[in-house]
Amino acid sequence: MAAATAIANERKDWAEAFRAMRLLLADPKDTLQVFRVMKALNGGTSARNYQRMLGTVEGGRIAYKREELVAKLTNREWLSQFAPGTVGAAYRAFLERTGFSADGLEAINMEVREGREEAHPHAWFGRRERDVHDIWHTLTGYRADDPLGELCLVAFSYAQNKGLGWAFIAVMGSLKSLREPHSAAVWRAVWEGYRNGRNAHWLHNEDIDALFSEPLEDARKRLNIPRPVAYERAQELVGEARSWLATQS
Repeated sequence: MAAATAIANERKDWAEAFRAMRLLLADPKDTLQVFRVMKALNGGTSARNYQRMLGTVEGGRIAYKREELVAKLTNREWLSQFAPGTVGAAYRAFLERTGFSADGLEAINMEVREGREEAHPHAWFGRRERDVHDIWHTLTGYRADDPLGELCLVAFSYAQNKGLGWAFIAVMGSLKSLREPHSAAVWRAVWEGYRNGRNAHWLHNEDIDALFSEPLEDARKRLNIPRPVAYERAQELVGEARSWLATQS
């Protein structure tokens, strides 16, 4: 009981969040700082979302299995089974294009968490939140190799997870854009990310095996994830234009 309380009610550490945010704003590729912000501000988020998962039939089944996604998402043989046009094929192409990996995120997270892998349902859900991040890049069309794409997905993630760390990064990153040309377009893109996350189905209830076998466009339609037109427009204005289809090629 004491362990559960500690995991569910971690205090907010605003000083640490601001320290990490300054470093992240200086180098948007410094993923370590994202995890530092999350550790500082997201206390209790995984516990609340885990309880929400248990309140649904599909979510309860997923929680009962308590599968560690990182092992599956780094298994090349498992990933190779998905046909062209599916979510799994798009995720596989994402990994090949970016060089990112689920175990890469795990390693950075372990650095922040000092190697802890708690054997607790709330901790398991937190790891699941971490491991689905790049899947959400694939579903939403927000590019992972583009700071604006990450910022938009952060806003989308806040709408889905309600973790204060996500909101903090979205707001602070958007404020930085006020110094840059086309800041209004950036704000519209980030707001669109939040709005799309709020209107989409709750993605933590998705069975990854079934989702990866589904045609990408069918999955987007079923989950109510629209084309991110404000993000695409902002990319064009800042000289980073790529089409919706190109993000999944």
